[in-house]
Amino acid sequence: MSARFLIGSALASLLAATCSGVRAEEPFAASESNFDLSPLTFNALLAQAQDDSDVAQPDPSVAAAELAGPSQEALAKAAQNPIASMISIPIQWNATPGTQWAPNALDPDAKSNRTLNVVNIQPVYPFKLSDDWTMVTRTIIPFLGLPFGEVGEIGMSPLGEPYVAEWDQYQKGGIGDINPTAFFVPTLKGNFTFGLGPTVSAPTGEKPLGSGKWSAGPAAVGVYTKGPWVVGGLINNLWSFAGDDDRADVNKMLIQPFVNYNLPKGWYLSFSPIITADWENDDQGWTVPVGGGIGRVFKLGKQPINASLHAYYNAIKPEIGGEEIMGDWTIRTQIQFLIPTVAKK
Repeated sequence: MSARFLIGSALASLLAATCSGVRAEEPFAASESNFDLSPLTFNALLAQAQDDSDVAQPDPSVAAAELAGPSQEALAKAAQNPIASMISIPIQWNATPGTQWAPNALDPDAKSNRTLNVVNIQPVYPFKLSDDWTMVTRTIIPFLGLPFGEVGEIGMSPLGEPYVAEWDQYQKGGIGDINPTAFFVPTLKGNFTFGLGPTVSAPTGEKPLGSGKWSAGPAAVGVYTKGPWVVGGLINNLWSFAGDDDRADVNKMLIQPFVNYNLPKGWYLSFSPIITADWENDDQGWTVPVGGGIGRVFKLGKQPINASLHAYYNAIKPEIGGEEIMGDWTIRTQIQFLIPTVAKK
């Protein structure tokens, strides 16, 4: 699919939310102080089962506020926080047009006319372990559309040696390696919070969509929130420890800094490039994008949604065989379904 289609789809989602007017914004009128963005605890579930006669009747104004849900600002900040105690299901589409399937040293006819597509489904679910600790799980399930090629025609040299005369290029699609992470987050007072934990990559993708290796490593995230700002960063590194002996070892790092500035009516500006380093790449293994985007939190019916559109210029690109085959730009669109829960008194 073209980058133009991706941009059009994302803008349509954002404009649809904007055009919904006052009706779409009224449910956010409640104060965020009445809400707990974490899932219901076991005690809260027991409280629901109590006889109505044993429960004090709430103030009608408080009950109305709870039914309305968290404010747009509260939801936007929670959506921008990777370790917020809120269930969410982000669906993220990254498209990199102008990608070449292989270096010209392998295929002299390869051109930068393909698109690399990566769709990540990233469910986030928090588990309250105690009053002092929460475990936030984040699982990345990638679906890839990878420019690829196979031997199409074998030729013979004047010396009688076979060579690849032609490659058949096509788009290889399927699931990649699934990557769950668990962050253990302490309950802190103030504007700063952090999480530490393990990350694992399972070899669920076939070649060339997956690594063929089991990998694991540490992960960390820190978030600072004050006023309209949500600022922080996420980092992890994966090392392979088992899997197909014929496949290359894995030693990869991911860094994702993020800076979000929240505007009125659920709009926000965002900078969140995904920087990666492949330490096993003998040429140049870094990918460093530069850019940003815009997003908005709105309601579709009763469902809170966070939609965003980003564009990043790949200032530094990895090399294969001494050649850069990745496209210059990556367009990222995301739809995130937010599932806040009302705090029980």
